[in-house]
Amino acid sequence: KKGKEGEGAAEVVVDKKKEAVELVKRGLMMDMRSHVCWHVYGLLHRSTQNYAEAIKAYKQALRIDPENLQILRDMGLLQVQMRDLGGFRDTRLRILTLRPNSKVHWLSYALAVHVGGDAAEAVEVLDRYAGTLDADSVEFQRNFESSELALYKNMVLSETGDGGIEKALAHLDEIEGLVVDRTGWLMARMSYQLRLGRYDDAKVTIFELFDRGSTEDHRVHGAYMCATLRCDGETCTEVERMKGTGTLATLRPLSEEERTALLDAYYGADGLTAKYPRSPSLKRIRLTLLEPSGEEFKSAVDEYCQAKIIKGVPSLGMDLSALYLVEESGQPNGTDAAAAAKRYALATDPVDVKSHPVHRLLVSIADSYVASLSSDGIFPSSDPKEEQRPPSCLLWAWYLRAILHEQASQYSLAYTLVDRCIEHTPTAVDFYELKARLLESGGDIQRAAEVVDAGRDLDRQDRYVNNLATRTLLRAGREEDAARRVSLFTRHEAPAERNLYDMQCTWYELELADCWRRKGDFGRSLRKYMAVIKHYEDFHEDQFDFHMYCVRKVTLRSYCKLLKFEDEIWGLPHYGRAAEEVIRIHLRLHDDPTAGKNDEDEEPDYSKMSPAERKKAKNIARKKQKKKQAAAQLAENKGDGNNDDAKNNNTANGNKKKGKPHVIDEDPEGKELLALDHLEEAKKFAAILVRHAPRRFSAWALQYDVSIRRGKMLLALQALFKMKSIDPNDHRLFSYIVDYSRKSSPRNETNCANPASEQVISSEFPSLMNSISPSDFVRTAAEEVKSDFSSSLQMRIAVAREMVADGVGSNAMASSLLLDSKLDEMRCVTVETCREALAFMESLGKEDGERMRMMIMAKFPFAKDC
Repeated sequence: KKGKEGEGAAEVVVDKKKEAVELVKRGLMMDMRSHVCWHVYGLLHRSTQNYAEAIKAYKQALRIDPENLQILRDMGLLQVQMRDLGGFRDTRLRILTLRPNSKVHWLSYALAVHVGGDAAEAVEVLDRYAGTLDADSVEFQRNFESSELALYKNMVLSETGDGGIEKALAHLDEIEGLVVDRTGWLMARMSYQLRLGRYDDAKVTIFELFDRGSTEDHRVHGAYMCATLRCDGETCTEVERMKGTGTLATLRPLSEEERTALLDAYYGADGLTAKYPRSPSLKRIRLTLLEPSGEEFKSAVDEYCQAKIIKGVPSLGMDLSALYLVEESGQPNGTDAAAAAKRYALATDPVDVKSHPVHRLLVSIADSYVASLSSDGIFPSSDPKEEQRPPSCLLWAWYLRAILHEQASQYSLAYTLVDRCIEHTPTAVDFYELKARLLESGGDIQRAAEVVDAGRDLDRQDRYVNNLATRTLLRAGREEDAARRVSLFTRHEAPAERNLYDMQCTWYELELADCWRRKGDFGRSLRKYMAVIKHYEDFHEDQFDFHMYCVRKVTLRSYCKLLKFEDEIWGLPHYGRAAEEVIRIHLRLHDDPTAGKNDEDEEPDYSKMSPAERKKAKNIARKKQKKKQAAAQLAENKGDGNNDDAKNNNTANGNKKKGKPHVIDEDPEGKELLALDHLEEAKKFAAILVRHAPRRFSAWALQYDVSIRRGKMLLALQALFKMKSIDPNDHRLFSYIVDYSRKSSPRNETNCANPASEQVISSEFPSLMNSISPSDFVRTAAEEVKSDFSSSLQMRIAVAREMVADGVGSNAMASSLLLDSKLDEMRCVTVETCREALAFMESLGKEDGERMRMMIMAKFPFAKDC
């Protein structure tokens, strides 16, 4: 009885967790054998996300009442949430044993066996469940749940190892009458047939998909190419995983015979074009199949561009940039596997783009369009007697040429053309967007913000343009203006910032955090980065609601995808960006504890003042505090999204509905975050990144920074080897290797390691430096950079900096790495890297700094602070 009283009290006290825990403990003291109290104790721990303690409480309750279904269900949910897959399987088996007549229990146990890695046993469980049903059961009739269950079993069958694909393909024929999702059935059939090498059967399936409207699905086109060329199963699987407009033609280089075969299959007399003449994808795919150096490719691109320019398609330049493909080999040159391992990569650096044959061809075509349309009003390949094109064709030809200039990092030329476009049609938002992008890339972020805001003013109902203006204003350091812009599309019941947090608008919070970080306000910046991290924690917690829901609705295929997504959530780009910045800020504050302090917030030392000075200082402090409170109140009023029109409309309509009271932020300046142990926080997030994003170079770079500061030399050495395996040519790896050589030196007592660690370091680290001394390592790198005129600016800065630090050569030799080459010939040249180069050159001497400044201004004429 006392235990039940404790349970009731705990349910009533929802928001008073401590009091609830005390009441449950009191109930346990009165009756330690009460399974109800232990169950409620577990529920309280679950409500605070303390899942490990909740499971302990559930297990204690089950020792008292081992057949309590509710406790078993609750424990099973926590086990799958915690990915205790073995325990989850055992729990679901106990539940199934107690209640074998429930469909949900059968499916849950099959799912537990499947996610535990035993696909063959999962199939047997599903078969045993089917054996318990009557012949006329609804499970054998055509409906959504039966269809999903059949397709789920088919998916599990394909994972059973040897012969699994063959069995899954045969099973598809058995369940064809049950399946509602015909497209999903066909996609699975196509995949199995390709993996088994049944190319003719795969073509039949692919054509049925085309007939059902999948002509714009590039996954199906990729499968069609694999079936036509009879590719091996590994290549078919790789093509199947490609996203967007990727196909076999954009995955690897094609031989002349392969190109001919695909062109005939697509554009021959009986090809796909004859059957589906209106498909836009078929016109686009043709560009990927033709040899870029041939006349036929030039004619096809010309035709494609003319059609898009006549329609006025702004994305034409971005669309064509996907053709800048360069070969990369995954095997050492000279091996037999080298040709087979070659893959395409997209050229993005302006140095590679300018030298790419497709870009050069597009430049010549666009120039001919501009010349012909300006003089004759027609395209250059048109009949002179043809009727002139509308003026908009010349406009979009200018725009295409400006995009090509932007891709080649020729910002001045692109700026001139986009100004001409705006003068021609001042109401087109796309031109303002491009102009702002050019100004931002060229170094004038303030003018970029003004331009994009002017474009936003042309269409105030366009959410995308409004968000673009908000982002640019934040990058310009105008967070108050950005808050006013973004509040135009938020709800009016609460301040805009709170509303954006509730909507988990991560892009805004990341940009705002970056804005405050650039201003040195690390407290507010950390607060926003941690808000993004909290969103991802919420995403992870939200899966809890789907563990039983998906089983009840029999959406088991989608549920398996959800579990896989949740396992990879900590490696997603937005989380990684927030976590990396959190680590950098904490490391900055660890190195310089005064960096996050605001002098205005510090109280002056009144003990050293005279009475008059003390009185004056207190009055000044009081005025500052009032001014600060007034500014905070004003910012809240500006960000609440309310306006006079909205208020008048609500009053006129008699709408007095009150919005929900918003939660008050008790730490808006992030002072609590600034008071944390910075190195410990950095260590925590670095461990998360390297575990969930092991192929991200920056994650291991930050792991190195944290490990060095903690004196963990072996962890730092591991990070170096991981970075080398990801990108051995990255400039950060070079700097870290030189830094490690200094800090792991026997003469360095700061990071001295134990004898065992010293032995590992002495045996493994020299391989990173090619078994030469640090000075020779730097000297060799300088020679390589000097001989390669296209080496990145970042690498040149890193090598020059280490030359000066280690005294390798003279300062003149170090400065020559940056001054003796043209910025147009270097890779990774941005305004930010140029500012870094300028700061380094100014440290070497005023004359070198001026020469560097002139080079930067020639490359980036809009750049400020250079």
